[in-house]
Amino acid sequence: MAHSASAKKRILTSERNRERNQAIKSRVKTMTKKVLVSVENNQAEMANTALSVAYKELDKAVSKGVLKANTASRKKSRLAAKVNAL
Repeated sequence: MAHSASAKKRILTSERNRERNQAIKSRVKTMTKKVLVSVENNQAEMANTALSVAYKELDKAVSKGVLKANTASRKKSRLAAKVNAL
């Protein structure tokens, strides 16, 4: 257990940030999965709408510092390639 007051505060801050980051990552994964399920079921229109939502969530994760920009860019590129293959 931490002894100093600043270390105790740091533990609380770290836990709060971990929970926030986990929620954002979960949302990104959910939206990505929706795109992939739409592609799998050959639903082009639904895939396009899900893709735009996934883009928004990925961009939001980058702005919050949860994902790096290149990671989000790579994920967006791979999703777009699958949607365009329909």
